[in-house]
Amino acid sequence: MDVLDLARAQFAVTGSLHFLFVVLTLGLAPLVAVMQTLWTFGGKPVHERMTRFWGQIYLINYALGIVTGLVMEFQFGLSWSGLSHYAGDVFGAPLAIETLVAFFLESTFLGLWIFGWHRMPRRLHLACIWIVTLTAYVSAFWIMAANAFLQNPAGAVERGGRLVVEDFGAVLTNPMLAMALPHVAGAALLTGGSVIMGASAYQLFRRTAEQEFFTKSLRLGVSVASIGVVLAVGFGYAQFGPIGEFQPGKFDSPLAGLGLGFMILIGYLLQLVVLFVLLPVIRWLPRWRWAHPIVMLMTPLPFLAAILGWLAREAGRQPWLVYGRLTVADAMSPGLTPAMITTSLVAFTGVLGLLAVVDYLLIARLVRRGPAAATLGAAPLPPPERTPALSL
Repeated sequence: MDVLDLARAQFAVTGSLHFLFVVLTLGLAPLVAVMQTLWTFGGKPVHERMTRFWGQIYLINYALGIVTGLVMEFQFGLSWSGLSHYAGDVFGAPLAIETLVAFFLESTFLGLWIFGWHRMPRRLHLACIWIVTLTAYVSAFWIMAANAFLQNPAGAVERGGRLVVEDFGAVLTNPMLAMALPHVAGAALLTGGSVIMGASAYQLFRRTAEQEFFTKSLRLGVSVASIGVVLAVGFGYAQFGPIGEFQPGKFDSPLAGLGLGFMILIGYLLQLVVLFVLLPVIRWLPRWRWAHPIVMLMTPLPFLAAILGWLAREAGRQPWLVYGRLTVADAMSPGLTPAMITTSLVAFTGVLGLLAVVDYLLIARLVRRGPAAATLGAAPLPPPERTPALSL
């Protein structure tokens, strides 16, 4: 492989592994918020325990996902300085806004939510997790706006050999963004719902003592996954309109076409199973032990579909990095050698692969141990009793 192919492979690996964390984070955040809403206004202890347990799984994935995002940012500067030089004034603006506004707000209110258990008024504490959820999707908007610019550089003109913003409103209303964002949101809800479905089915299959806990979790997971699959499939097909207008022939390449084909196949399968098999029997599903292995086997499919969709969206733009304006070859940093890119590719793959394995192991360990093992929001221990000093 030459240096260009190695650099592309490096970006594909870092982008794909990072997106695995992102899609689960986006999917779990609203589910945890819904659970806490049920507890806040319904007062049932099982909903509080659900919030704490699934919230801890969300936090594990969120924390490790931040590290994968830092690795991805680093490889941008390492391998693609040509993109920063030519289009950084436009491409970098949504990313900067995402970091300075959405991500900082998200992390601030997430911290308040983590440490606010038993300290904040219940409704104020609930507001924190909803703000976290809202800002997570605002972050997704800005990231997708930056990616849509690469797909269709709307709102920018070239001056002095560089792209500059002429119409920021056009950047934010890019046709390549309008249908892609709800598609990604649907994929995230499908992924989060599927993880909760699979983990709950695992515990119910083991005949757990926490029957009520995982029965409610399974039903909630199926309900949210059904909403997610409708959004993902519907807006996935809606994207063909702007793609046909702005990137005709996008899926002619074998990699993009293959990724698209398998993603559609998985989408059809999940839609069939979730909407027409699981949802109609949601009342009885927790008691049907024979069906639980099927639900467990479905858990990885949304992750696989998300990666295939990402590859189709990115590979179909080749040989352009900024479509029609900047090729991938021209966007590469000068002076890179195959040895340098190979070294960084191995290092990045090792780090991100290790983080993915750690994420899976930590989540699987918590799922196996059940809600009793959740430490998030645990009631503080009473202060130790003081023994009066003996008088001499």
